[in-house]
Amino acid sequence: MAQTITSGDPIEQVVIEGNQRIEADTIRSYMEINPGDLFDAAKVDRALKNLFATGLFADVHLRRDGNNLVVAVVENPIINKLAFEGNDRIKDDQLTQEVQLKPRQVYTQTRVQADVKRILDLYRRSGRFAATVDPKVIKLDQNRVNLVFEINEGDVTQVERIDFVGNKEFSDSNLRDEIATKESAFYRILSTTDTYDPDRLTVDKENLRKFYLSEGYADFRVLSAVAELSPDQEAFFITFTVEEGERYKLGKVDVKTTLKDLDPKTLMGDVTTKEGDWYDASKVDDTVQAISDHVGNLGYAFVDVRPRIDRDAKNHVLNLTYDVQEGPKVYVERIDIAGNVRTQDKVIRREFRLAEGDAFSTEKLKRTEQRLRNLGFFETVDITTVPSTAPDKTIIKVKVKEQSTGELTFGAGYSTSLGPLGNIGLRERNLLGKGQDARIDLTISGKRSSGSFSFTDPYFLDKDVSAGFDIFYRRLTPSTNDEDQIGFGLRMGYDISEYLRNTLSYQFRADRIHDVDNDAAQVIRDEVGWKYYSIIGTTLTYDRRDSSIDPRDGYFATLEGHYSGLGGDVKYVSGTLQGGYYYPLTKDVTLSTTQEVGYIQPLFGDYLHYPDGFFLGGPGSLRGFDDRGVGPREAGAKKKDGSIGGQFLWDGSVQASFPLGLPEEYAIRGRVFSDFGVLTGSDTKDSDEDIIDDGSIRASAGFGLTWVSPFGPLAIDLAYPFLRKKQDEKEYFSFSFGTNF
Repeated sequence: MAQTITSGDPIEQVVIEGNQRIEADTIRSYMEINPGDLFDAAKVDRALKNLFATGLFADVHLRRDGNNLVVAVVENPIINKLAFEGNDRIKDDQLTQEVQLKPRQVYTQTRVQADVKRILDLYRRSGRFAATVDPKVIKLDQNRVNLVFEINEGDVTQVERIDFVGNKEFSDSNLRDEIATKESAFYRILSTTDTYDPDRLTVDKENLRKFYLSEGYADFRVLSAVAELSPDQEAFFITFTVEEGERYKLGKVDVKTTLKDLDPKTLMGDVTTKEGDWYDASKVDDTVQAISDHVGNLGYAFVDVRPRIDRDAKNHVLNLTYDVQEGPKVYVERIDIAGNVRTQDKVIRREFRLAEGDAFSTEKLKRTEQRLRNLGFFETVDITTVPSTAPDKTIIKVKVKEQSTGELTFGAGYSTSLGPLGNIGLRERNLLGKGQDARIDLTISGKRSSGSFSFTDPYFLDKDVSAGFDIFYRRLTPSTNDEDQIGFGLRMGYDISEYLRNTLSYQFRADRIHDVDNDAAQVIRDEVGWKYYSIIGTTLTYDRRDSSIDPRDGYFATLEGHYSGLGGDVKYVSGTLQGGYYYPLTKDVTLSTTQEVGYIQPLFGDYLHYPDGFFLGGPGSLRGFDDRGVGPREAGAKKKDGSIGGQFLWDGSVQASFPLGLPEEYAIRGRVFSDFGVLTGSDTKDSDEDIIDDGSIRASAGFGLTWVSPFGPLAIDLAYPFLRKKQDEKEYFSFSFGTNF
């Protein structure tokens, strides 16, 4: 409290009392009162408020002592140590980042209460609404304190029931499938979607709106979304109140434009909304994007496509016109990046198709988002635009949420030729946050083992050129011989255009075949000893898939060629062409087909060495057949060791992947497939050797599933070879399992 001080005589001195850490001159500077100033009650009151506003003092008392102004202060303590007790679900590091108070900062009750609220909010976001936080202060000497937040985490507050009010056309069960929040159930022990999250509830309201708009209900509204906590604070009851409105069909659909030299008829092919269909807002958005992309590719930098609706409420018909106009000229002022704790800014910026000062382009921004997702560094990528202070400029904001990029992968399987096998791989795809990829792989089985180390810098020396190297060792021990392979490779890749990329490579390796049994294939016995390879190669890839990690739409093609003979013992030229097409039958079902064709030709009087040819069979190429289970083989050799490889390869697959109707958070998808292929042609050292090579098509069909489990991806396939020959080797069942850290 301040003593009543009347105006009058000048102040002779400003005397400071009670200060321990803070210099007297510093306190005087906050007061803005100096010797010589008159005693003024208003000034003294303002000085008192200024001192309290600093947050440095627990109490301040001002009084007049003769012609001196005496300021008695009680300083707030300094935090010596900050600790958390009772927290198991949320670790200390995460809580430390959340609170604002830190060691060596000034302690105030207001700041403590603010941090208590931050901790409670953090627990509520994880579904623990019964959590309590009690701050404890331990006083030390020299006006210091230890601050301890005692936490009682409580149980997870789950969603016990989700109800809908006002829905007539769709059942509660149908609508529950459309929202992210789920009712608690015993099988959701590995999921958090059945815990209450107010942010998720906001997303659910938007999901309901999108669902109804896609079904033709153009007037749909979510009137309210209420979450009620049970009296015992152990469960939530959520109620959505909706107003469905009427369902509308599309009437006349047209495209209009005032852009010079642009014929609107050329844009009708981009329109996915058809007259007589039920109104679908998602198709309208797709059409707007398709028209914008089309017009942008024609050279119109600034385009504004607006769907204009003429509503016929009486007949429940919407007449739709896509109005294509010249948009405002907007340029990128700056790009702001947030959320990347580990990944360096430049790793994100180099994926941008836009730069500061460029003309804004929705298509380029969409491509940027796709490229960032394809990196695999981020769990979420959110790109938004906000207005700048200038009307012709915009600010691009990028918010990412990083995910683990380190992988410890385990695989297991069984092969009738190799027996039990397993592999372990250690990989970091974002080394030191620079986007570099380092990988170590080790595979061990009864008859095959290999080890390799690879490193790739996607932007070598900060240039738009990737560079990398590989070091490898492989050992194969079938029943008739041993095979060793050791070598290294160099790689360099660069973009020719936005979707076309070329990679150049060089590999040097030494192969050795030894310890060959007398009953082995003659082709294998001919290869005893060391052979040296010096191979240059090029790989041209055109990729228009929506995702390189989990493609659901688009296509790709890869042309690969190799020449062996730049030194070394073995001379040949080979080429392969691969391609794939992915088509979304529905938003959850994807139909895909992939094919590959390859040919290898010995040069300069050389012949096809074992094992330089193509091989076919196994989970990676022809399911239902064993590894190397199809193709030319020597008649006199043991069945399991007679495969000698072939010159011409053609194989492919048709597959449909779909959800299995299980809870979406389980991330389990099924697939049905049919694989097919041909492997033929042999140009061995002893051409008169009895080789079985009929060149007929092999085919299989089957089904499988993939589960992205909390412990890693699990893939299972069961296939039956319905087109095969008696010399082929079968393998009906295959699986692989991995885990990430």
